Amino acid sequence: MKSKTRRQVLASAAIVLMSLSVSSTAQAQTYPSKPIKLIVPYAPGGATDIIARTLAEKLSDRLGQPVLIDNRAGAGGVTGTDAAAKAAPDGYTFLVTLGTTVLINQFLYEKLPYNPGRDFSLVSQLALAPVTLLVNPNSGINNANDLKASILKNPKKMSYGSWGMGSYAHLAGAYLSQNLSADLTHAAYKGEAPMLQDLVGGQIDFAFASAQTAKPYIDSGKLRSIAVTGEQRMSVLPNIPTMREQGFKDDIFRVTGWIAMAAPAKTPNDVVQRVSAEVRAIVALPETQDRINKMGFMPVGNTPEQFFAVYKSEFPVWERVVKLSGAKLD
Repeated sequence: MKSKTRRQVLASAAIVLMSLSVSSTAQAQTYPSKPIKLIVPYAPGGATDIIARTLAEKLSDRLGQPVLIDNRAGAGGVTGTDAAAKAAPDGYTFLVTLGTTVLINQFLYEKLPYNPGRDFSLVSQLALAPVTLLVNPNSGINNANDLKASILKNPKKMSYGSWGMGSYAHLAGAYLSQNLSADLTHAAYKGEAPMLQDLVGGQIDFAFASAQTAKPYIDSGKLRSIAVTGEQRMSVLPNIPTMREQGFKDDIFRVTGWIAMAAPAKTPNDVVQRVSAEVRAIVALPETQDRINKMGFMPVGNTPEQFFAVYKSEFPVWERVVKLSGAKLD
């Protein structure tokens, strides 16, 4: 049999490419053809879960298929994130999670069962999650610079709380301790509630916490909010200036946590782009924006490309801050 001519080879290649294009187009036109699952690596009722359920309800209406929530709590979000990383990359499983599991954990853990940079395709950031800096109202501290002055005046005598080793509250407190050569004492709690109770009781001197959890304490006068993190003020705490406004221009106070959506790596790009577009449309709805704002978060809704640019810019910040803190998890 004679070998194929160059023209025959090109013709065969063209047929293959056409079939692939038709297949991809057909997939895009028929997707989704069955229920979609959103894995949330935390227990029901938390902020990430609430936002995921808000998203699922509206996404189901827009895509014409049920969108189910699968809560996979455990190991600080690692269990569910790993399950999402190992799911079939067919466009029917997505992850809705905090930035901790897909960005910060790679610097905190000696070993992770998944690789954040290799095992996920970024879909969209849903919301930014800034936090507020809190003190006891009897402390005489009224702003971030007052706190700084107090720390400098009382090195090795002050303490701060966090909702766990490696949390933003821990990393930011450790950064202040290092930056001010203060040797602050870190008190790690199992959640924000017991941490704030001890702050009210005077057992610790300051703490960073979510506005959602802290606002009742602020409104009742039990705690004083003296700053917020991020580039802009929170809508639920409009009178509280950012750390940056008060002269703290360090990257750790500029970046914030976030809630985002990702897919297993190798999920078809047309599916990722389709879902991202639907998610952005949902986040842009007034009722979605209102709900996210009332939780103390800031709505985002960006493209996969924009999300990747944010991820890339924040990667070295978290790497540096975690290393500075000395935090390590098994």
